[in-house]
Amino acid sequence: MDERLIIKNAVDTATITLPNGRVGEQYKAENDFSIDGVEDFEIVGLDAVGLVYEKTENGFVISGTAQPEDIKGGDFPLTLRYKPKRLLEGEEWLERKLTLILNPDPRTLWKDIPTSRDTEYFKEDSQMQYVKVPEKDGVPRKDIVAASKRGRSHAHEGKPRDDHFLLHYCKETEWYIIAVADGAGSAKYSREGSRIACETSVAHCKEALTSSSEFENAIRLFADNSESKEARKLVGDKIYSIVGNAALKAHNAIKKEAERKDGAKLKDYATTLLLAICKRFEYGWAVASFWVGDGAMCVYDAEKHTADMLGMPDEGEFAGQTRFLTMPEIFTDSTAFYQRLRFRIYPDFTALMLMTDGVSDPKFETDANLQNPEKWDALWKDLIDNGVELTDDNEKSQEQLLEWLDFWDRGNHDDRTIAILY
Repeated sequence: MDERLIIKNAVDTATITLPNGRVGEQYKAENDFSIDGVEDFEIVGLDAVGLVYEKTENGFVISGTAQPEDIKGGDFPLTLRYKPKRLLEGEEWLERKLTLILNPDPRTLWKDIPTSRDTEYFKEDSQMQYVKVPEKDGVPRKDIVAASKRGRSHAHEGKPRDDHFLLHYCKETEWYIIAVADGAGSAKYSREGSRIACETSVAHCKEALTSSSEFENAIRLFADNSESKEARKLVGDKIYSIVGNAALKAHNAIKKEAERKDGAKLKDYATTLLLAICKRFEYGWAVASFWVGDGAMCVYDAEKHTADMLGMPDEGEFAGQTRFLTMPEIFTDSTAFYQRLRFRIYPDFTALMLMTDGVSDPKFETDANLQNPEKWDALWKDLIDNGVELTDDNEKSQEQLLEWLDFWDRGNHDDRTIAILY
């Protein structure tokens, strides 16, 4: 048999393995190519996919970050050109065709279809807000920033965002008010339920705190003697009146809207609600809150390495279920309702954070992790390392936070909302 043909057969039958790669990720494939009669070789076509090859003692290695012009990936032809021994002048090198398969980056497969403005209860696909609180007596005071982004699963189908939030700072009384709500994905009008929940609860707190002297006196009494039953009852009654009634008014406002709309039911507006009010006093920060549903609400202190949860995700009778503000039973059991209210005085803290499960699920993974300060350290570092500048007087932090919400986490594509007092 012709020697040239023998070499060609050896090359054509040689085992060359090119495992599938993924666009945008590191790729590496090592192969043995020590074939008698082959004096030299090269691999043509790797430039088109952003890879390179390197000859080794017994073969070659293909490596690099796969970045083809067609970011959707596909089958990419390569050519193994080789020089058989005793090649005559003018003769062409021989070739073996190879195929490299690059799977697409899953992020490129998601569509981003804007929500139609004809959609009932239309809501913008993203929302952001920054509240600057001017310094007092030359001392910077905490600001608030929040952002909300429609999840990839909704964007892919052109469906509206169900999350909502609202921030407020009362200049006269120096009270901060923060509300975050996550409309249930299975409820067709939940985007309106979350909006009503935030706007109604914040409006009630704003009004209730305009004359807050009795509440603040109760807080001072509690700060002086937290063991006193009288002091605890006094501050507890005020928290119920302000924060608890804010939640009840939100429930009633949603119920009224459901009754107004033909064919609608209260459960069609199902939403969670995380609500917090706080103020700095000479003896520390007073923080009161209400929580129904999932997500997370935490007072985080980076210096002390602590994370104080203001409640825990609120599951129903079965695992995976969530309780919602729209459920009447939330308000009929007074003992259970009081347990949704929290109050504490903190000397200081790094941040008060409220977020929907679109953020807490990928960042914490389990309910147990929500109580792990190291996980909150990691979240805080993640924010800072990825360009969210949580510094005084940084209005751009709202855009930075909105961009951060676009982080990739396989399998987590829900709406994402986070509010931070820092």
